Amino acid sequence: MINLIAVIVAIASVLAALGHAGYLALLNKAANTRAGGSPVAEYVRSRWAVAGGTTAASLLAWLITASDAVPMDILAILLAAGSGAVATKALQSTQQKYRSGG
Repeated sequence: MINLIAVIVAIASVLAALGHAGYLALLNKAANTRAGGSPVAEYVRSRWAVAGGTTAASLLAWLITASDAVPMDILAILLAAGSGAVATKALQSTQQKYRSGG
C-alpha cells in the first residue's frame, strides 16, 4: 500500500516538474521569435537549473519506488513531494511574472 502511494506521489511530481520545464520551453520559444524578447530569454536561461533539478529529483524518486523496502518508499515520497512542491512553486512564480491579459 505504501508503495502505491509512493508511485502516485512520484508520478505527480514528475508531471509537475515536466510542466515547469515545458512552460519554460514555451516562454523561451516565444522570446526567441519576438523582437525585444531577450530579457525573457535571459530569465528562462536562469530557471533551467531549477527545472532540470526538480525533474531529475522526481525521476529519481520514481526510480526508488521500484524497491520493495518500505524505508525506500518513504524516502521516495519525501523526495517526490519536495521536488514536486519546488517545481509547482517555480511554475507559479514564472506564470505570475509573465501572465498577460486579465
